[in-house]
Amino acid sequence: MVQVCLNGPRGAADGTAVPLTPDSMAQAAAEAVAAGATDIHVHPKTPCGRDSLSPRVVAATLEAIRARVSVPVGVTTGAWAEPDPAARLARVRGWTVLPDHASVNWHEPGAEEIAAALIDLGVGVEAGIWSGTDAAARFAVSPLGPKVLRVLAEVTDTDAAKTSARTLLAQLGPAHGRPVLLHGEDVGAWPVLRLAGRLGLATRVGLEDTLVLPDGRRALSNAQLVAAALAQYGRAQRSS
Repeated sequence: MVQVCLNGPRGAADGTAVPLTPDSMAQAAAEAVAAGATDIHVHPKTPCGRDSLSPRVVAATLEAIRARVSVPVGVTTGAWAEPDPAARLARVRGWTVLPDHASVNWHEPGAEEIAAALIDLGVGVEAGIWSGTDAAARFAVSPLGPKVLRVLAEVTDTDAAKTSARTLLAQLGPAHGRPVLLHGEDVGAWPVLRLAGRLGLATRVGLEDTLVLPDGRRALSNAQLVAAALAQYGRAQRSS
């Protein structure tokens, strides 16, 4: 599986290719799926471009994307969108249109409560396990571990991304038997994606994770990144 991560917390300063409105996210999603993406991760945003967990904002984003594609669509629950854990939980419980899945960063305060609420709502949980945090240790003893949809092994180290990725995977161990999606960010995105290909793991790519193609050129769209990712992933699988 190659998931496309359409925008992340990026904003207008990151270039016009980053989709910030429901319509532009829907267009980017349709193009990425046409290029081969089979799953979508998106950060719903307010009109001023801030990540938001508001039921109104989430609903508008999901409805726009689902009008254009039929693949699963997931959203973030990152603490930066709503720092107060209680308020974040209330936002999630108030969603009127539900995503297919939502990422929960396991190192953030209130993560297990958010995950439990999502599971109660019938929303799949992507357990975000970031390198350089205690998330893997927390997840290993979590009673919710066997109930998550998958684990997002998120390599935040860009200087030694492949080494950090292997360390993170070792820390995750059996990961409660759940599927693992491995990805990196910025200059670490492509080395980690190729490692995922060699290991046969799901991965993701998109303007959230990197703004450039494997050769260093600026990416013009999420679809362009997806097409490049599929080529890189395929070559890595064949060389393993």
